[in-house]
This record gives sequence, C-alpha cells and structure tokens, in this order.
Amino acid sequence: MIHILARAAAAAATLAVLCAPAFAHVTLEVQEAGIGSTYKAVVRIPHGCGSEATNTVRIQIPEGFFNVKPMPKPGWDLKTVTGPYEHSYDDFGTPVTEGVKEIVWSGGNLPNEWYDEFVFRGTFATSLKPGPFYFPTIQECANGEEAWIELKGGEDAEKPAPMVKLVPGGAAGD
Repeated sequence: MIHILARAAAAAATLAVLCAPAFAHVTLEVQEAGIGSTYKAVVRIPHGCGSEATNTVRIQIPEGFFNVKPMPKPGWDLKTVTGPYEHSYDDFGTPVTEGVKEIVWSGGNLPNEWYDEFVFRGTFATSLKPGPFYFPTIQECANGEEAWIELKGGEDAEKPAPMVKLVPGGAAGD
C-alpha cells in the first residue's frame, strides 16, 4: 500500500510539473518603488523569440519617470531616444522638461537558452499615484519579436509589460 501511495504521489508531482504554466515573462527584479524616489530598474529577459536569439531590446520610458540613465552592456550597442515631457519635473530645484523616452540595446546576441538583464535608473515623479507603473519592453530577433506591452491583466496577461508597484513616500527602490 505504501508503494502504491508513493507511486501515486510521484505521478501527481510529475503531472503538476508538466502542467504548470511557464512564467517566462519579462520582469523587473525589484517590484516595488517609492513615489518620488530614485529607482534602479533591472529588466530580466528570460529567453529569445521562440528558438531565435534576441538581438535588440527596446524599453519605453513612460511619462512620470525622468532623469533616466541606462547602463551600457558589453557586446551591445546602446542608444536613447529623447523628447519633451508632457509635464515639467523638479530635479532638486531645476525644472526638467525633456529626457529619455526609449532605451535601445542592439547588436547583441542573447540565445533563447540564456537569460540576461538590462539596467537603467531614473526618478519617479512626486505627482504619480500609488499603483502599477509599466515599462513596455520589446525583444527583437532575426525573424520576429516578443512585445511585452500589455498594461492590464498583470501576470494573467499573455504578454504583460514589466511592472513596478508604486507606493507612497520613497519607501523602496533607492
């Protein structure tokens, strides 16, 4: 009887592993940040596009996140797309009216079997409200892309944008 129960438990465990959903979403390492705080975003790219390697990563910078500075990655070209903000932001007494709107790492090679991280930092505006804040991210490969841009549905979304939860008062993320 014990052998039958042990086999049944092993079979159930194997089935649970085989049937478990694959959570291979693009995510942020630190998932909570304080409004008004500086935040180091570490975007985790868990795979390529199907079986292809990722060779470009694009991260959109939403309104309300300013003073953005990306970290260079060896083996990747780095560029930023800049433009005017909809609102002016206060940077220790200096008004900031324009800045980075998109970060693009390109020319790299992240095989589907590997994982990597792409890093940038910036400041959350004090005018933001508590709740989710998204960084839409697109992986480009030789013959396609993975667009992680869905802003609703959280982990239930098919391609959720990486999200950080904003909390009052600079509580996290510095």
